[in-house]
Order: sequence, then C-alpha cells, then structure tokens
Amino acid sequence: MSLSPLPAAEPQIPAGLPKHTLSVVVPMYNEAENVEPLLERIHLALGPYPWPWEVVLVDDGSSDSTPAELARCAELYGPHVRIIELMRNFKQTAAMQAGLDAARGTVIVTMDGDLQNDPIDIPRMVNRLLTEDLDLVAGWRKDRQDGLLLRKIPSRIANRLIARLTGVHLKDYGCSLKVFRGSAIKNVRLYGEMHRFIPAWLATVTTPRRIAQEVVTHHARVFGQSKYGISRTFRVVLDLIFVYFFMRYRTRPGHFFGGIGIGLGALGSAILCYLGALKVFLGESIGTRPLLFAGFFLLIAGVQMVTSGVLAELLARVYYESGNTRAYLARPNAELAVDEGWRQPVAQ
Repeated sequence: MSLSPLPAAEPQIPAGLPKHTLSVVVPMYNEAENVEPLLERIHLALGPYPWPWEVVLVDDGSSDSTPAELARCAELYGPHVRIIELMRNFKQTAAMQAGLDAARGTVIVTMDGDLQNDPIDIPRMVNRLLTEDLDLVAGWRKDRQDGLLLRKIPSRIANRLIARLTGVHLKDYGCSLKVFRGSAIKNVRLYGEMHRFIPAWLATVTTPRRIAQEVVTHHARVFGQSKYGISRTFRVVLDLIFVYFFMRYRTRPGHFFGGIGIGLGALGSAILCYLGALKVFLGESIGTRPLLFAGFFLLIAGVQMVTSGVLAELLARVYYESGNTRAYLARPNAELAVDEGWRQPVAQ
C-alpha cells in the first residue's frame, strides 16, 4: 500500500537522456511524517532512471523523530540514500549547502522535504538542462498551492523585485526544485538566507543565458507546517541588498559604498561651507545651530560609508572563502568510493 499522499503518477523518463550521475539534495527540519512518503515518491519517479543516482537527505538539527525516520528509511532503501546530520539547526541555507557539498553527481537537484515539490518533474528538468547545455533549470510553481495573502502575493512582489535588481528574470525564485550542473553550483557558496537567491548567485559564475525555468507541479502541504515562513521577509530585504552589491560591485566595492559616502559627505560639506560663509562674511553665530551638527555628522557618515562598509563586506568574504570555513557543522560519515553508494539503473 502506497504511503504517499500525492496523486498517483507514472514515471516519465525522456528518451535519449544524456549520460550523467544524479544527486537529489533534500534539506529537512522536523519533517518526520514526510520522510518515508518523500522517499517513496522519489523512487517512483526515478525507479527506471537509466543512469546512476543518489539521494542526499540533510537533517537540519530536527527536534522531532526526523533523524530516526531518516536512519530507518536509509537502511530500508539502501546505500544510495545518504544522511547528513547537522549538529544543530543551522537553518535552510546552511542545510542546503551541506547537501550540495556532499552531493557527488554531475547533475544536482535540490528540493524541499515537505512533499510540495514533486520528484516526477526531475527527469524532464534534467533532460532540458543537458540537451540545452544549461547550468540551471529552476522550477516555476505556476499553479501554486499556497495561501494568497501570506504566500502568493508577497512571493510575486519579491520575485519581481529580485529579478529587477539582479537582472536574472525568473518568475519563481522561491521554488526549491532546481536542477544544476554540478560543476557550476559547486563554485557558489551559500550563507545567511541566500538559498532563495541561488539563480542570482549562479549568475556571478555563469551567464544568465544558461539559466532557464520550467513549469513544475506543486502540491498543498499535507503533513506538518512550514518551518521557514513569512517572518523572514525583513531578512530577505537585507540579503537582497547584499546580493545586489555583490553582483554589481564585487570587483569594485568602493564604488558602491563610495557613491553613498560621497553623496553624504558632499551634502555635509555643502552645509558646513554654507555655515562657514555665514560666519566669515556675515559674522553670524553658528555654534548653536542644529544645521552645524547635521553637516558634521553627514560628513562623518560619508567617511564611514567609504571605509567601514567596504572593509566589513570584504572581511566577511575572506573569512568564509579564504579560510574554507563552512556555515554548518555535520557529524562525520564514512567516506565512499567513487563507485559506491549509487542507485544503478535497472537492467532491461
């Protein structure tokens, strides 16, 4: 008897799918009820897959029985189901990065563990990635099964804003179902809440012409509740500012902060020059004028924008990249040989 609450669907593997290895990365946090149905659905979709594949399930420090369910199902399905257990809840971006680091496929798929993404779309998206020589095929939940006020409307506004600022025009940045060329996504590091901006980050190492979108199936959540809700909206705005900065000014950060700093400094200088002229030529007293303090602080703020901002951003990148520091800690797993841990295609 099927455990999956999703509608029955026959797996559809495109003919002539180019040779590759496939890794499916799924971050999970307190999704105990969804573990087995998810794996059942993945195996239904990829059962007749013609090339080796694996599933990388990342437990993001769950506080329920998710770790036990993951271990049980990994034992049930075999070594191609691999578990990465983070030592605490590092949030979705770090969990996704942990999965990407562990993935060994030349093609990597990311998806949510809440059964809202449907693995049945994976073969079609992989085929498009490889046959059209793309680096990313992003899912587009055209018929999204979420609430209008709290989900759909904020998402539409965010998608348009992100597309406008980053120059990567996708209709659904929030869909976790994405298919990457492994050699491309391995060059991107994710921090903070940056998982929703992956297409924009990918555009820093490849051309937006190699990024496409594909309409995918979206189901209403059946078990549990969303762990990454609308409360993150303000953090998204801050992250978007940084994404915009890094995409446009990463090789010339002084131009970004310097432009703001020069504007503030110029305004402060103009105020101080005006007050100086009043003092020198008209003999007026300026010592107690609020405008004097405004001009002084604007000038100081301009200098700080030119210096402190640039140093802070550059030091953050040096800390994470040059030191090879990761945004998560995971329990050690046994190393696998190159030919171990894959689900091999079924002989015809």
